[in-house]
Amino acid sequence: MAPRLISVTTFRIADTDAAVAGCESLTCKLVEVVTNPSVVTGLMLTGLAALIALSYVRDATGKCRREKRRVLDERDAFSEFADRVAALDLGSVPSLTPDSGGPVRRFHRTTESGKPVSITLQRVISIYRETVMSVTHYEREYDETVSESLTAELGPDTVMSLAANKNLSPPAQNALVSRSREAADARDSLADAIEVELDALADVESELSTIDRRRRRLISHLDEVNVDETGAALDIWHQLNDLEIETEKVATERQRSLRNSPMQIDTGIVDTGEMAFYDYLYGSTDGPSHPVLAQIADLTAEIRDNRDHVATQIANGD
Repeated sequence: MAPRLISVTTFRIADTDAAVAGCESLTCKLVEVVTNPSVVTGLMLTGLAALIALSYVRDATGKCRREKRRVLDERDAFSEFADRVAALDLGSVPSLTPDSGGPVRRFHRTTESGKPVSITLQRVISIYRETVMSVTHYEREYDETVSESLTAELGPDTVMSLAANKNLSPPAQNALVSRSREAADARDSLADAIEVELDALADVESELSTIDRRRRRLISHLDEVNVDETGAALDIWHQLNDLEIETEKVATERQRSLRNSPMQIDTGIVDTGEMAFYDYLYGSTDGPSHPVLAQIADLTAEIRDNRDHVATQIANGD
């Protein structure tokens, strides 16, 4: 779900738990970020030369791409709403019309029956429904009334002013246009931040794929080593150990990025601090809340399993 603006400056997102706050030791903490602990255990039981699918990272990439598309759709909707409201000529239409209920009544349930309602206000509500509330994911993700959505996105003072006056005055028109454009700009910034995360995921996938290919080549080479050539097996063991160190470096860099996210988000609900951006992206998904660290945990487990197998072969002279 895309973050929501409260009074234009504060994002409203789902309340989720930060999974890696306070994590200090890479080797002892990596597995803890996996939502389902059985995942790593199951992976360790697979074949020695099995390809790590990097499914967590690839699922995260797909999630980010979909979210960026939704955010851009919302940006375009707010931009269109702002343009259409700005184009309204307040002096070219009859100022008042009887309140017949419908969207206006639902917009503010405390409206006094029969009190005159500005036809331009009705147009504003219709435009909002045709733009912001018409994005394809709106009903599925938000399912709000016009009043609830306007309050969340453009501020409760805007809604209260429109509902109380039942008219779109020039100052109210300017406020609607200004805040809608701010909402569009905020989503533009959010889309840029998601793109930064997409670039980071692409880099991580490349790094982990390279490490995994080298791991598989080492295990394949082990099968070709003469059982009497213990030195060659020892060399493979050391190279596997080096690969684990490389995965820890990738984890270190990822943890650093988690604490320097491309966008700071204030949820307006709880203090999720520096992890809020990643909670927004991954916290409500079925998979791990930190997919990169979960992927590294998988690969690290596989490398260790391989290394233990080589050590056993060396010890047994197999």
